[in-house]
Amino acid sequence: MTREEKAVVIGELVEKFSANMNFYITDASGMSVAQTNSLRRLCFDKGIEYKVVKNTLIAKALEQMDSDYTPFDEKVLKGFSGVMFSGEDANAPAKLIKEFRKKSEKPLLKGAYVEESIYVGDDQLEALVNIKSKEEL
Repeated sequence: MTREEKAVVIGELVEKFSANMNFYITDASGMSVAQTNSLRRLCFDKGIEYKVVKNTLIAKALEQMDSDYTPFDEKVLKGFSGVMFSGEDANAPAKLIKEFRKKSEKPLLKGAYVEESIYVGDDQLEALVNIKSKEEL
């Protein structure tokens, strides 16, 4: 990937992070092609955008944002990373991951940024599933 191509991807990520108040970073390494396609199809059906991106490009895009994403640096942005953008529905990706994991061990939740809060680790999945929307409150 050339420097120009990287700059384009970083620019697109900055736009996505700015436009979406909620995003999840997942680890889907080790999944078969069929499982990955099934995950992508489920994301599409639920209105969630899923992209696999290099960690360095995610980090550079987050550096350009106003919020502090340093908790992601140490644990989250390592290994294989996919990003789920959910728009307004804060817990839709968490519910999708939980539903998908009934059939598979992956994807794992590496981290999430939801309504100005940062969640790190797969153990946070249940808390994210239980987040109430503004309408529910």
